[in-house]
Amino acid sequence: MSKTIAVISGDGIGPEIMQATLRVLDSLRCGLDYRFAEAGMAALEAQGELLPQATLDAISACGVALKGPLTTPIGGGFSSLNVELRRRFDLYANVRPAISFPNTKARFSDINILTVRENTEGAYLSEGQTVSADGETAQSIIRITRRGSERIVRYAFDLARRKGRKKITVVHKANIMKTTSGLFLNVAREIAREYPEITCNEMIVDNTCMQLVMRPEQFDVIVTTNLFGDILSDLCAGLVGGLGLAPGANIGSGAAIFEAVHGSAPDIAGKGIANPCALLLAAADMLDHLDMVAQGTRVRDAIRVTLAAADQRMTPDLGGSGSGSTESFADALIERLQTRAAA
Repeated sequence: MSKTIAVISGDGIGPEIMQATLRVLDSLRCGLDYRFAEAGMAALEAQGELLPQATLDAISACGVALKGPLTTPIGGGFSSLNVELRRRFDLYANVRPAISFPNTKARFSDINILTVRENTEGAYLSEGQTVSADGETAQSIIRITRRGSERIVRYAFDLARRKGRKKITVVHKANIMKTTSGLFLNVAREIAREYPEITCNEMIVDNTCMQLVMRPEQFDVIVTTNLFGDILSDLCAGLVGGLGLAPGANIGSGAAIFEAVHGSAPDIAGKGIANPCALLLAAADMLDHLDMVAQGTRVRDAIRVTLAAADQRMTPDLGGSGSGSTESFADALIERLQTRAAA
């Protein structure tokens, strides 16, 4: 049985890492078909729009998309294409795994943290933005709703239950932001009672940052609001080697977009040396979402074994030789996937 996904290669290094990722997916022979679409600068140059209707239609029709990094030009009409996609499809849950891999020169070697971030409200709504006539005062509304809080917290607990996770840390700033963060925390407490088998811990966001750096092993799943989740997920990525190993999933009730969360890196675009791991890991999470868990696990295992072997075909940033490239890294992964399949 085949499944068609929308594929948005993106800008900068996007087409290179997407090509490598699709080659790896094809080697799994898991029945994926691709409906290619454009967004960002590639779409603007080809179609005169940053986010063409045809791309939105492709995501709607497929229900699942795999996306490379997008560039939002200044004055392009959107504050962020990624934020706009989340808004259009109500992708309320942003899930960011931070998992340790060998030979990454990361400071820690045993990290396995899921950050679940509310994706559609809070500070990033940018409502009521005003600047006073004298330029001395600026303000923007932070809006938190019970509905938004309930669905993200419930998603985090359901995800923890599904993946056998035992602990959730609710991150907040209710000691100061008593209305907005206070509502989120109160809702989280209510929902936590419905999941007695999962330990629920509460932590103020500034202490969370310190604890992540000092004792990250105490964290399992983190659930929090939009702004805090954005910051904490990048901090967690730093614990495991950086954004080059950081996938992201944006989940809604009717669609899901899986992505590399790093930028388009125009400085190395076209050089064939971009590290495809973040997009490959996003593709593995996409396979999990499509109930192809075994195939997703195979991709992660192939990455882990390749990194552990210090394979010289990896990209230079991961320790590959001067001739290591995006495509040769894909070759190394495909070779291992095929060898293990044959065994």
